Amino acid sequence: MGHDTSRLDPSVLLTDMRADPYFPDHLVERCREVLVSLCERIEARGPADLTALYALTHAATEEVNALEEEFEAAGSEIETVARDDIGGSFWLVATAYGFTDADPEELIATRDW
Repeated sequence: MGHDTSRLDPSVLLTDMRADPYFPDHLVERCREVLVSLCERIEARGPADLTALYALTHAATEEVNALEEEFEAAGSEIETVARDDIGGSFWLVATAYGFTDADPEELIATRDW
């Protein structure tokens, strides 16, 4: 992923997962890249409303879904700590772009973790 976002410092994303050795660093970084890419898509497309935002967050959630097998292969999983951290990071992204009325659960409604 090339550049950082203009509205959100990526270092605030996935802090619990980054601090926990249970989660492999390279996979946490891949999740962070999904979130940074989401920020870039929000900046590029400027979603006009929550429906448009949710379309972007659901696609990003599906990218995280695709990493579940890699977590399992590495002896880890997207479990409670990860779910809360990933969901919280999606919320940080939404609020950073002014979507303070976004439903935190709807942001990640397509999750299978």
